[in-house]
Amino acid sequence: MKLGKIVLGGLAVLAIAGTAGWFSLDKETRGLLATLPTNGDVLFWNQAQRDAGFRAFDRLPVLAKAHVVPAGTTPSPLPPGPPLALPLDVDAFMAQQRSAALVILQGGKLRLERYGLGFDAQGRWTSFSVAKSLTSTLLGAALRDGRIRSLDDKVSDYIQEMKGSAYDAVSIRDLLTMSSGVRWNENYADPESDVARFNKHRPEPGVDALVSYLRQLPRVAPAGTRWNYSTGETNLVGVLVARATGKPLADYLSEKIWRPAGMEQQATWMLSRTGQEISGCCIQAATRDFARFGQFILDGARVGGQPIVPDDWLAQATTRRADTGQPGRGYGYQWWTYDDGSFAARGIFGQGIFIDPKRQLVIASNGDWAGGASSRADGAAREDFYRAVQKAVDGEGAGK
Repeated sequence: MKLGKIVLGGLAVLAIAGTAGWFSLDKETRGLLATLPTNGDVLFWNQAQRDAGFRAFDRLPVLAKAHVVPAGTTPSPLPPGPPLALPLDVDAFMAQQRSAALVILQGGKLRLERYGLGFDAQGRWTSFSVAKSLTSTLLGAALRDGRIRSLDDKVSDYIQEMKGSAYDAVSIRDLLTMSSGVRWNENYADPESDVARFNKHRPEPGVDALVSYLRQLPRVAPAGTRWNYSTGETNLVGVLVARATGKPLADYLSEKIWRPAGMEQQATWMLSRTGQEISGCCIQAATRDFARFGQFILDGARVGGQPIVPDDWLAQATTRRADTGQPGRGYGYQWWTYDDGSFAARGIFGQGIFIDPKRQLVIASNGDWAGGASSRADGAAREDFYRAVQKAVDGEGAGK
């Protein structure tokens, strides 16, 4: 039986070509996954391995598992709208992005849906850091539910093991905006970076793996004064929400969003070696359901007419709270923000949910960038595509 070790975002698992899920994959995909490096991680898979693996994350692990996020029984409809006339070649864009899926909703209607890389509407593709924006929304739900008192509470009020660490001075708001001032290196190409090293960290008995790693890190700036992108901190947000609610994040996601928003397929959420959902990463879902999440946020995160988050949450979460040093852009509560009022969830290798309230627009994309995890060229091409879609929507309005 072939073994391949996968290390990802705090997850160390063995992929065995013998689980039930494995045999639901086609022969070519199983063959590619059987070639995974025995001691590498997803950043060092080749392109063919990524194409196969990104659609099969939740069918690989046997030591670390995934929690299921149940969907409801009545999917929310995606009524078709008129085809969106874009000022570009969509096929060429998808080829450049190595896109597996592209779904555009506008005015609550399905305006474009395309698939590539042998992927389709029935498959689940991994989210990477798009999961951060879902985790943030769950924290907002816990705040409205009264499970979290205030965003000004300290992290150590909810995660006792953080007392005495640099995070003792960090508020929940600082975590949400990635402004803790605690040292963290997110360089995906550096095997000595924190994002690589914490994967291999051996936690003390009975301590969550991520908590064990983060509580050892030093402070490099006063809390709330410096933005620094950190998947570790989103993972800590997830631990905090799970502690505050007393529920696994997958259950809370199903209760607050997946069921009431009418997702058509169950999702899965990968677990760390100590059994906690990796909240900065790795929700596997259908691209249509990623688009539905975008529509849910666009519609005010409401269930039965009532928001699941505090009344002012989305206004705060999706506008600039921290300066990223990029003109016209900022960072909210685990959302990338634009000064024109639009905002986005982003994941490495081309995952994304772009939301533009002004134009009632949602763009969900999944892919496998040839240029690498955080390719600047591929990212710029995606930004250009967002602008082109906005221009097309504006043109429709001008023509009426």
